[in-house]
Amino acid sequence: MKLALVWCLLLFLLASAAAAEIPSRSSVPTLPGFDGPLPFNLQTGYIGVGENEEVQLFYYFVESQGDPSTDPLFLWLTGGPGCSGFSGLVYEIGPFTFDQTTFDGSFPSLITNPYSWTKVASIIFIDSPVGTGFSYATTAQAYPSNDTIATQHNYMFLTKWLDSHPSFRKNRLYITGDSYGGKIVPMVALAVARGNEAGTIPQILLQGYIVGNSRTDRIQDDNKKIPCAHRMGLISDEYFELAKTSCKGQYANPDPNNVLCLYALHLVNECIKDINNAHILEPKCRFRSPKPDEFRLRELLFEDDPIDLISLSKPGVQRCRNDNYVSSYVWISNETVQEALHIRKGMISNWKRCNKSLSYEENVESIFEEHRLLSEKGFQALAYSGDHDLAIPYMSTLKWIRRLNLTVKSDWRPWTVDGQVAGYTEVHQNNQAFLTFATVKGAGHTAPEYKPKECLEMVKRWLSSYSL
Repeated sequence: MKLALVWCLLLFLLASAAAAEIPSRSSVPTLPGFDGPLPFNLQTGYIGVGENEEVQLFYYFVESQGDPSTDPLFLWLTGGPGCSGFSGLVYEIGPFTFDQTTFDGSFPSLITNPYSWTKVASIIFIDSPVGTGFSYATTAQAYPSNDTIATQHNYMFLTKWLDSHPSFRKNRLYITGDSYGGKIVPMVALAVARGNEAGTIPQILLQGYIVGNSRTDRIQDDNKKIPCAHRMGLISDEYFELAKTSCKGQYANPDPNNVLCLYALHLVNECIKDINNAHILEPKCRFRSPKPDEFRLRELLFEDDPIDLISLSKPGVQRCRNDNYVSSYVWISNETVQEALHIRKGMISNWKRCNKSLSYEENVESIFEEHRLLSEKGFQALAYSGDHDLAIPYMSTLKWIRRLNLTVKSDWRPWTVDGQVAGYTEVHQNNQAFLTFATVKGAGHTAPEYKPKECLEMVKRWLSSYSL
């Protein structure tokens, strides 16, 4: 009798544990705010990385809306560090977005994005590094991260993801991302290449990588801001020549004893301090005192950008791009939404589109060497830049590309979409490896957010090996 009771208790405990277990990946057939079933295959899940899987990385996976069996697979790394893959999914290259025309602060509606990159590829949007989005750690010691750790975690994530999705092992893989994510992209790509060379299973069919307005070397990137601002007509010839002569090209890390250089930089800063670095033509919105019922909204906006703040409730005031991000907080903090996305309860108390309180160290100063090694190993690359970005100017990307000293396969020329100039491009070659550089005319720091149609066409042509 006692033995029977013990068995009953054991079965009950096992059943309870099974019921409480949350699957590592789940399909998402519908989403709150979207009318009807989703017209694409969406999956979300967690993958444990680290020695004891103490880091749980959350991801969104969208299957290609073309031919998933033959279309390439992208791993997309959003910038920050600390910006959720959800931002790339909804505001840049994913198949759905928020209907901003009807959003009034209440629960937002979702609409499809006709220029989603999932038209040509299956895409994994990852919340990385740990502490980003819905990714979390099971121990306090596992939260501190840096460039090296994030790279290791992303590589481990990718190998485990392919283990659990064996049908995608045969697909061409590209590591992709923008802004600070673009810095981690070549580090992950090189880790994959070295893993393949070492015989790691599964072998990954890495073909190349894509970076957009990406961080390469902080000092070198920042040194190009002043020449770019001058080229854009934001700084006078006199101020630029004074800075160039007195600072000797070292604008980002000037000699503190060089008084003339510091004076020149002061003049330059006075010219551009009120310019929106992410897009020089868009307003740089300042904080306005909120009404009491707007306080939480102010907090949410503040987390994204301490300067780009404006009240949605004030009629006649010009909207800022950061106003668009408010809808993500309203939507994703909803309990029904989190259930639909299969979010583990109690792991993240306060989701942020961009978590600026990460314990993260930029421990790799420059990734020029990673770009060089990938080129020598024969991998294809696309480096694009919104040409109105002052945060990481296109001139900085051109600088490291030209430092590679590759053969120019195709000289600088315009590329067009629908008969209009969409930007400018040039192609560099190293044996069988081609590095394509492209500007996106009129785009800012996250180019697909500003020019979605042109960016989809750019990627589509590049994947097809057509000239832009």
